[in-house]
Amino acid sequence: MGRGRVELKRIENKINRQVTFSKRRNGLLKKAYELSVLCDAEVALIVFSSRGKLYEFGSAGMNKTLERYQRCCYTPQDTSAADRETQSWYQEVSKLKAKYESLQRSQRHLLGEDLGPLSVKELQNLEKQLEGALSQARQRKTQIMLEQMEELRRKERYLGDLNKQLKNKLEAEGHSSLRAIQCSWDSTSVVGNNAFTTHPSQSNNPMDCEPTLQIGYHNFVPPEGTAIPRSVAGESNFIHGWVL
Repeated sequence: MGRGRVELKRIENKINRQVTFSKRRNGLLKKAYELSVLCDAEVALIVFSSRGKLYEFGSAGMNKTLERYQRCCYTPQDTSAADRETQSWYQEVSKLKAKYESLQRSQRHLLGEDLGPLSVKELQNLEKQLEGALSQARQRKTQIMLEQMEELRRKERYLGDLNKQLKNKLEAEGHSSLRAIQCSWDSTSVVGNNAFTTHPSQSNNPMDCEPTLQIGYHNFVPPEGTAIPRSVAGESNFIHGWVL
């Protein structure tokens, strides 16, 4: 009796399921190898078990076969879109490169370099560009100088006003100080005059006068009809000028 037909459904018995997986996996890997050898085909086989374990076979290498698979899976529409995008980027790069080279040539021409290949018309245009640039540079320089001069004038006016304020303040303080000094001198002179004033005699006898301080040499003239003894004249409080 031959082996009966196996019903295709999940094997509930865990042990039987594992045994069946092992046998059929090995048979599948064997068939893939035989197909690659007999038919000269590029075969790649990837199997994951229920536990997550990987089993693979690649006749030409798994990575190489996968790359070939990805290239073949692109649709013609996607390929054409990628080609158009690549072509667009290439044209953009070419334009930027040409513009960069043109700017470099213009910079060299402005610096007076590589003028040999230029024609008369191109040299005239270059001369006009240089004259325009020189005129703009001069205008800008003049504007900056005028702005600086205006700023200096404004500072000058400010410093002049500040100087006037300080001068007025110093003059006011000087006048007040001078008045204070004059008042001080006046009060000092008044006190000195009061101190050195000779008080009038209360009697007709000159000996009753209070002593006074006299600076310098003065001749004492006695009143008429008055006789002063020599001893009294010698004991007077007058200081002769030659003693000082």
